[in-house]
Amino acid sequence: MAPSPMYKNQELKIYNSISGQKETFKSITEGNIGMYVCGPTVYSNVHLGNCRTFISFDMVFRYLKHLGYKVRYVRNITDAGHLENDADDGEDKVAKKARLEQLEPMEIVQRYTLDFHNVMSKFNALPPSIEPTATGHIVEQIEIIKTIIDNGFAYISNGSVYFDVKKFNETNNYGKLSGRNLEDMIANTRELTAQSDKKNPQDFALWKKAEPQHIMRWPSPWSDGFPGWHLECTVMSTKYLGEQFDIHGGGMDLKFPHHECEIAQGEAACGKTPVNYWMHANMLTLNGKKMSKSTGNTISPAELFTGNNNFLDKPFDPSIVRFFMMQAHYRSILDFSNEALEASEKGFLKLMEAIQTVERLQISKETEGLDVNQWISECYEAMNDDFNTPILIAKLFEAVKFINNIKEQKASINDVDLILLRNTLDGFVFNVLGLVNINEVASNTSDKLSGAVELLIKLRAEARANKDFATSDKIRDELLEIGIQLKDSREGTTFSLN
Repeated sequence: MAPSPMYKNQELKIYNSISGQKETFKSITEGNIGMYVCGPTVYSNVHLGNCRTFISFDMVFRYLKHLGYKVRYVRNITDAGHLENDADDGEDKVAKKARLEQLEPMEIVQRYTLDFHNVMSKFNALPPSIEPTATGHIVEQIEIIKTIIDNGFAYISNGSVYFDVKKFNETNNYGKLSGRNLEDMIANTRELTAQSDKKNPQDFALWKKAEPQHIMRWPSPWSDGFPGWHLECTVMSTKYLGEQFDIHGGGMDLKFPHHECEIAQGEAACGKTPVNYWMHANMLTLNGKKMSKSTGNTISPAELFTGNNNFLDKPFDPSIVRFFMMQAHYRSILDFSNEALEASEKGFLKLMEAIQTVERLQISKETEGLDVNQWISECYEAMNDDFNTPILIAKLFEAVKFINNIKEQKASINDVDLILLRNTLDGFVFNVLGLVNINEVASNTSDKLSGAVELLIKLRAEARANKDFATSDKIRDELLEIGIQLKDSREGTTFSLN
């Protein structure tokens, strides 16, 4: 459902992390938006905190498309160069997992990339327009390092290449995104050890010379080595969106140093600020505490969907979890708890029931009980206020109350308003928030299951008529093994689920 021009003309405001305030959004190219979001490092199953970030930006992607923009959404896959503790030294996360599991690094990458895609699919997240990988852009990363060196903002040291933060800060502002002052950072940093290849502790790697035991390595003008973690995003965003683009997103934890370094690299290579609007999604907590594998206070998407965990009383459908996430603003901390998810489930089912009820409402000559046009305008006002999904959902429940009042003959709606109401609900609930009506999915699944079992019952009857009792018994027994029991009677064969 495309928005009416009267709603589309509202200004979209986005909270820009670099200015610390909401700004009216204006795309570089009218009608087109370039958006880059930092994707996962694929060395383990995607965790719920990552999922929230990607679901948040899926919502942003969906709403921008809903407004009529042509959006190129780029989200990378980090499959090399991300060292332990997000540092410049240590073991590559992918290579370490490969060593521990005695697999090739690309086997690890493939396994966890598939897991990531599978989980995002369950959350009904749209795929990005382009999903490039770090290892697929080694040549481009080497070339941009050459440019940064030529521009005087990087130096070669013992086969590695480092970004010269002090030099950059003489003419630019390193720290403007995170609000950090370089002099304060220097004052609070320990002196470099004698073994360090860096001039200054704040310098970060653009290219690292590989130690003999390092598995993932590529030839370069400086050494056999691998690119620094920050570099891939600068390269891939520049390649697919240009030297300047509209929106860069990611988790709050990436603001420093990752995104700060991206800004420095982009300005050092191209002489211009790379991004107009920086957006950051906030973190998740579990029962009021930070999620942490080391403390055991963590839960995976799979554990959430199956109920196989120590925190929740039952499993929750991915669409209910997505709805729960949308009930908090993307910039606010969201706490997972059994009580909160159960409350969200009740609200979700109430919303879906109302959407199904709309199809059966009686039409009247007049609309009484809700100004539908005003309500639609307020839905857009919520989303245009930095994608305020909690306010949008509150507005959706105003419509739910109105629908139930019509059903109980306490309100009325005319034919024009009914079409507007139905289309707007569908547009925001399914296209923008990305929810799935699990009642309809369950009904469709049940219909398909019934059809498949009826076909097997027919084949079994044919086998018995041909005195092929081995096949007949096999169909009955194998259905029973998966929880489907056949019952024979004079009227025919029926089935039930055990």
